[in-house]
Amino acid sequence: MDKYIRFDWAAKRMLRDKANFGVLEGLMTVLLEEEVKIVEILESEGNQNAEDDKFNRVDVKAKNSKGEIILVEIQQTRELYYLQRILYGVAKTIAEHIKLGKRYNEVKKVYSISIVYFDLGKGADYLYHGQNQLVGVHTHDLLQINTRDKDTIKMVAPKDIFPEYYIIRVNEFNKVATTPLEEWIEYLKNGEIKDDTTTPGLAEAKERLQYLHMSDADRRAYDRHIDNIMVQNDILETKMIEGMEKGMEKGMEMGMEMGMEMGMEKGRTEGRAEGRAEGRAEGRAEGRAEVAKRLLALGTDISIVCQATGMSEEEISQL
Repeated sequence: MDKYIRFDWAAKRMLRDKANFGVLEGLMTVLLEEEVKIVEILESEGNQNAEDDKFNRVDVKAKNSKGEIILVEIQQTRELYYLQRILYGVAKTIAEHIKLGKRYNEVKKVYSISIVYFDLGKGADYLYHGQNQLVGVHTHDLLQINTRDKDTIKMVAPKDIFPEYYIIRVNEFNKVATTPLEEWIEYLKNGEIKDDTTTPGLAEAKERLQYLHMSDADRRAYDRHIDNIMVQNDILETKMIEGMEKGMEKGMEMGMEMGMEMGMEKGRTEGRAEGRAEGRAEGRAEGRAEVAKRLLALGTDISIVCQATGMSEEEISQL
């Protein structure tokens, strides 16, 4: 089977060339369910080649044939405030692309596409889509707004103006690819493309993103990039495990101390033996709660928190 270049590397080094627009256009066409033609790649932080290939984020900013802006962001490692950051990215893009003194009709719709390779919260699907809508509190109808376009008044729905957000949780995809979207996710996750694919963008990827077609220098740089990602992921995983262990240790220790103090105070009035027993129980509970809070703060899945502390999901949700 042919070996294909990872999408994050291609997005940073290759897909900004006009000759390779077809790959990006294919992904956007499949995801947005309408034909997308890229007019130009706009400047953004991730568009710039850097000497340091350890960056775990790549972003591409493109303008389509409608003048709309599409942000494609690939994130390799966990970020606790990821939703806030993609919101900021969209807001910054809107502000950057309306010139000072222009009317608000110059504001263009923005599509934000996030391709994430880490556990982004809790959810069963590998693809999530969201957008702001203005809905009647009592009537539940969708509000439409009067606007002027070319000296004509017409009705516009917020969905035609407000940004749309797509989050692809690559690691959650565990299906046999049978649809164009699933074929794309299969490539994003495993770098595999079917020999007979007709999916938009992947036919171009088969032709242009083959590992063996790279120059020796690019191949060496690409191999270093893959090694850096593996090392970085190992370091982060090790830190997370160490943090969990330290959190559990400290939490149990603090909980036992607090519990013993409370138990001893209670024991003075209700009996020393009974107080010690209750103190130990309360200390264990306090310790488990402290550990749970620390694990949740690290972004640990709630099922793992339950296993580590022995608490139920209901108990954890009340913390």
